[in-house]
Amino acid sequence: MNELLNVLAYSADSAVQQGNTFSLVASGVSGLISLVCMWMIFSKAGEAGWKCIIPIYNAYIEFKIVYGNGWKFLLMLVPILNIILAFGFMIRLAHAFGKSTAFGVGLIFLSPIFMIILAFSDSQYQGPYHGFI
Repeated sequence: MNELLNVLAYSADSAVQQGNTFSLVASGVSGLISLVCMWMIFSKAGEAGWKCIIPIYNAYIEFKIVYGNGWKFLLMLVPILNIILAFGFMIRLAHAFGKSTAFGVGLIFLSPIFMIILAFSDSQYQGPYHGFI
């Protein structure tokens, strides 16, 4: 009986290790795809692509691309306002590249897919969007 329990414990432990390995590989691939997409978006907006690698500075540059004023990223530190600002940011990002509000909603709910589309489509950066949202 102990041998059976040892075999079951070993196979469960092996499955957990395989799951962890898959998670690690999937996270790495996802991170790499995100990095490439942000690099392309920064390049389309006339910024150096390497700026997307540096934490905090990349948020400043993103807000500069979308709002025209990079210091507005500090508003993300205000509770509740940060949620509203995040939604508005995605919609303005879509508008800054000549996409519709519906595309901005897609950026909100299916961000990885729509970021890939935004990065690799033929859309051109049109400058900060100065609309209502």
